[in-house]
Amino acid sequence: MRYGVISGATWGLDTVILAMAVALAPFLGASQAPIASALIHDVISALLLVAYMGARGRLRHTLAALRTRSGRVVVLAAILGGPVGMSGYLIAINNIGPSYTAIISTFYPALGTLLAFLILGERMSPRQILALLVALGAIIAIGWSSSAESGGGNAILGIIAALACVLGWGSEAVILTWGMRDDSVDNETALQIRQTTSGVAYLLVVAPLAGALGFSAGASLTPATGVIALAAIAGTASYLFYYKALGSIGASRGMALNISYSAWAVILALVLQGTIPTALQVVCCVVILAGTVLAATADWSDLRLTRRAPVLAEEA
Repeated sequence: MRYGVISGATWGLDTVILAMAVALAPFLGASQAPIASALIHDVISALLLVAYMGARGRLRHTLAALRTRSGRVVVLAAILGGPVGMSGYLIAINNIGPSYTAIISTFYPALGTLLAFLILGERMSPRQILALLVALGAIIAIGWSSSAESGGGNAILGIIAALACVLGWGSEAVILTWGMRDDSVDNETALQIRQTTSGVAYLLVVAPLAGALGFSAGASLTPATGVIALAAIAGTASYLFYYKALGSIGASRGMALNISYSAWAVILALVLQGTIPTALQVVCCVVILAGTVLAATADWSDLRLTRRAPVLAEEA
């Protein structure tokens, strides 16, 4: 479970640092900023993983995995989670605003849990599902209270894009978990395939179609990219722990813990930016952290801080 908790905390850190980066020139106020920052973020993450796997002498494992069916399945998951899911998320923000996008995209673990049940045979108890729904409700409350502003764009396009995000992120975790069942694709190899696929897709398809390739090239030479690099480090660490969680406790429980990033982002924004949360946000953070842990725990008695001492048999 600790892998899932850490994945949520580090993704919250990634979120806060990335928000700080896009508040700097040349990203601030630029329409190309969302796609450009995502491209730079994933390309840096992919390069970090090349260095990491190279230092461990494991690059050949990745090349070998790409020739297997499971490796190709991970490529599909990467396209769904990166270009489809993240691009949908960014398009939705531009059209319906961050708060409504956050509310809709929050439901990707619910879809993922359903797909995990249908495809992987994973099951969660009714009380685990209830805990997950309570945590999702708290995330919605945070999103609703954060901003009342809309994106001012095409509402229908924004909703469709947000639903694409839900489909992409929810299916990614399930497909990845299925792919990592093969011994030829472990969590680190899967992550390198995922980030490389995502970075290449952004570079060759998404950014050119969005007209953001030139802007991205110019922005990559500015100090703001250094901040994005810090976010990419946190994001890469988050993915490493997330994939470990998917492999060890399954897609449903792994996603349940990962969405705790909403609470961690509020906490880390206070630490790094001095953003004071409202009373509602504080309560929601507690509910999110508690709900996600309960949703990921099959036997809640395992969470007791103290255990009853065993009763010793009386001596004859």
